[in-house]
Order: sequence, then structure tokens, then C-alpha cells
Amino acid sequence: MCLCFLSNSVDGTELFQKIIERGSFSEMDAVKIIRQVVDGIAYVHEHGMAHRDLKPENLLCATGDDGEILIKIADFGLSKAFSDGDPLKTACGTPDYAAPEVLTLDQTGYSDAVDLWSIGIITYVLLCGYPPFYADTVPELFEAIKRGTFSFPSAEWSTVSANAKDFISKLIVVDPKARLTAQQARAHPWLADDSAATGAINFSRFQQYATQRQQQAA
Repeated sequence: MCLCFLSNSVDGTELFQKIIERGSFSEMDAVKIIRQVVDGIAYVHEHGMAHRDLKPENLLCATGDDGEILIKIADFGLSKAFSDGDPLKTACGTPDYAAPEVLTLDQTGYSDAVDLWSIGIITYVLLCGYPPFYADTVPELFEAIKRGTFSFPSAEWSTVSANAKDFISKLIVVDPKARLTAQQARAHPWLADDSAATGAINFSRFQQYATQRQQQAA
């Protein structure tokens, strides 16, 4: 799945590491990144596929001619074709970024809406430097995700735009039918209007989180 021009090569750098290497990051940068992810997932969904493991490590970076970060969605090992009559039922993905319906796994199964939940989590982390759900143990984390209750603490979020918070709040929604689709996310003001991304980001907090994830993966 390619989201940038064929003349650009992927350098293999994961998204968070690429941001740290740049040494700075703004809300506008987050808009440009998430817009590409949403466009890519919209394309995947339009072709009857769900990725099912969207996370920062699966967003690889290339550098455009103008120096902008270009995103390529990687690792389709857990992706699967779906249809309304054949819902997805396999438990898969990465706990921090998994949608609640994947964790519940009732008889109704789940749909490609799980990818939009993951995009909401990625966006949240990009803008503040920590995930919306956390716990001391994996079972406790799963319970927190299934409840779906989160907040925007003022220490990190007071400088982030209202449009960004609204975008996240419409993706991190427990009911998948109430979640934005990829097409609806594309049209949200935060992605559709560059002037809406006016906030600042706590870059040092983001660095801490990115370093922690790298250490956990090592």
C-alpha cells in the first residue's frame, strides 16, 4: 500500500523515530500525517479490506521533495477481507491500539471500523505523548478500553485545538456504528481545513513515550 510518489523510497524509519530525529513537531505536522493515514485506510476499506493492526510501528516514513514526512502503511499480515455478511471475528492487533469490539469478541464480530479507533489512538498520542488508556496489567487495560472513558488533561491539551479534540472524540467511540468512517474522517474540519490546526504540542513528553515504546520492543 503506497501513500507517496513512486520516486520516493521508504527509509524504513518508523513514524515516532522519524519525528524524534526531526527534533520538533507541531499540530499541523500531526494533521499532515493523519490525513495520509486516513486516506490510505479509506483506500483499503474501499477495496473490502481491514488492516486490523494500525499502530505507530506500522507507519513507515519517506521524505518528500519538500522535506515533508510521507507515510506508508506497512505490515498487512493481519489484514483481512470482509463483508457485511461475514464479519471479522479473530482477536488480533496490539493492545494499546485495539478497538473494544476486538477485545470483546461477541458473536456479532467486528468490522473495518476497528481501524478508525486505532487512528484515534495514534492521533491522541501524537498530540500529547501518552495513550488515552493505561493500566498496570493487560486485563486492566482491556477493561479500560472496553469502557472507553478518557479525557484531555489540561497540562498537555490546553494548547491543542478544539478541532483536534473533536476529531479524536469521534473516533475513540465504543460503539463502532457511531464512530466516523474513513470517508467521514477525511471530511472532518481538523483534516479538511489546515487553518484549524493551531495548537502546540509538548514535544518532550512525546519523546519520552516514543523512547519507552522503543525500549519495550527491544
